[in-house]
Amino acid sequence: MSRIINIQEVSHSYVKEKVLNQIDLSIQEGEIFGLLGPTGAGKTTLINILTGQLKQTQGSVKVFEKETSELVQKDYEAFGMVLDNSGLYKRLSCYDNLKLFTKIYKLPTVTIDRVLTKVGLLDARKTLAGNLSRGMKQRLALARAIIHEPKILFLDEPTSGLDPSTIKEIHKLILELREKGTTIFLTTHNMVEATDLCDYVGLLNNGKIVEYGHPITICQRYDYQNNVTIQLNNGDIKTLPNNVKAADTIGDYFRNGMIKTIHSSEPNLETVFIELTGRKFE
Repeated sequence: MSRIINIQEVSHSYVKEKVLNQIDLSIQEGEIFGLLGPTGAGKTTLINILTGQLKQTQGSVKVFEKETSELVQKDYEAFGMVLDNSGLYKRLSCYDNLKLFTKIYKLPTVTIDRVLTKVGLLDARKTLAGNLSRGMKQRLALARAIIHEPKILFLDEPTSGLDPSTIKEIHKLILELREKGTTIFLTTHNMVEATDLCDYVGLLNNGKIVEYGHPITICQRYDYQNNVTIQLNNGDIKTLPNNVKAADTIGDYFRNGMIKTIHSSEPNLETVFIELTGRKFE
């Protein structure tokens, strides 16, 4: 696979506030990359730089092996974006919202129903976008972003505030797009989402990447946090390290019928982030 996004020593400041500080990232074609961090960490700023909406203060950003300042219309047509501002036309139906984009990308109108089916909105094709639920609006925004089969899909917290059923549907679609070769750049503060979807993640805090790697690999680096919490029948709570040294003690509890509940606490991305930054996700 070739490198489709390359970010080297990128910094960005607003007046006197530095929101990105020496960011280095390389993203391969067909990869789902997750940029993780709390609100205000700089995630959206980096997407705006990658999509040419903002010029970085310092460093190099290449997409399709070109500096973003050198991208042309054809390059931008290979982008799909679902950002905070959905840009849907509220007074147009789902069908007519997408019809506008078939004209822009010179696609046949038969594409519209196919994409609406893919995002589960075919039955709502005549419904005005302004009358859709939040989850349906997000699915329509996603349909608009993928109707031209983009090479890179930028998703800025695409499931924030949505119900679990809608989130599951969107996740399924994202994975299908990855299987077809689409590169996906995802920002989120949902650690479960990142673990389920991403090939690689970067943890962003105060403008810096503080950890990078496959979600499971990152968690394994901090495995010393892995404990076993046991509630005994008498109500006592015992917390033991999840390792061989604690095996005899745990075995004795089992043999003597003393255990009411037992839970292991393998580190996850959120506990790793708290370990690194002392901050919780919001």
